Amino acid sequence: MASASGADAYGERRIVSDAAGVVVLGACAGWSLITAAVHDGRPEGVLLAVLAVAAGYAAGRISGALLPVGAPLAGALAGVALAVAVPHLAPGPQIAAPLGHAGATAAVLTLSAGAACCAAWAAPVKAVRLALRLLAAAVAVLAAVLGSTSGLVTCLAVLGCSLAAGRTGRRGAGMAVLAAVTVLATGVVWLVAARAVPSGFVAALEGRLTPHRVELWQDAWHLAGQDAALGAGPGRFGELSATSAESLLSDGKPHSAPLQQAAEQGVVGVLLLAAAFGWVLYALWRGPRPTPVALTAGAALTALAAIAAIGNALSFTAVSVGAGLLAGMATARPLEPSGRTPETQARGAGRAAAW
Repeated sequence: MASASGADAYGERRIVSDAAGVVVLGACAGWSLITAAVHDGRPEGVLLAVLAVAAGYAAGRISGALLPVGAPLAGALAGVALAVAVPHLAPGPQIAAPLGHAGATAAVLTLSAGAACCAAWAAPVKAVRLALRLLAAAVAVLAAVLGSTSGLVTCLAVLGCSLAAGRTGRRGAGMAVLAAVTVLATGVVWLVAARAVPSGFVAALEGRLTPHRVELWQDAWHLAGQDAALGAGPGRFGELSATSAESLLSDGKPHSAPLQQAAEQGVVGVLLLAAAFGWVLYALWRGPRPTPVALTAGAALTALAAIAAIGNALSFTAVSVGAGLLAGMATARPLEPSGRTPETQARGAGRAAAW
């Protein structure tokens, strides 16, 4: 009776989580169409990103249920191969440093490290777990070799959080910490864009990210203030930003996902972006996988959110698909021939995680 009630509770949680995801992603797509219609914008990029996340999430749920260890391992190796074989991650002319594809490379490698760590926690054999964690460490080394300092930092952060997750019993508290980190990173970017921080801090930030990027943030903040409700319209930042227009090699983006949402889709767009991230954390929190797997995936996606707050990582379809894949695999319920409930799976995983 207890097992049946536990399975029923799991089913109800899954229905709520899936329904919330459909509503949030649908609202993101719908709002981009509304703002595009009002300001003659171009919503194709937003619609493609929503489709990529949804497709990746569905594929991750299916593959994660069939292959709890193999699917994230394959995802990690695919991310590494993509970063090495297709360094620009997108066709067409490439934007030179300092604004180029570095953020996308860091994002893909961070997701790869997270997938490797998730596979490690799902593996039942100690030697396999060790090998998969060494793979995650190798991904961090690869980031350094490719010249992605941010990728090195985030990969190591994900690996460290994954190891710590094995000693964390309260999943909800861990998700709350990850949400707070995301809010902090976004808040710092917004304060810089609003010129609400000391000039010394701005100068130090410009030394790492270049004055050009900070000026793009400030343009986005200015555009957001002109129409806080609807924004300027999807895809219109490049034509309205003086800094972007003055650049010979510009991709027409402010290189900050929250600021781009604010500038092009207003306050509602920002809230929908936050809701999408909140939905992912909620799905991980209420999902059937053991706590270390959920927190590891949450840490990788939080690192991705931080990268996207200071760069254009979410402008690359490969990154959006990878984020959806990782979230889907970390929330999938593995097909167990024994018919074990999520509660017994969690207890067994807890004993395995004691390593």
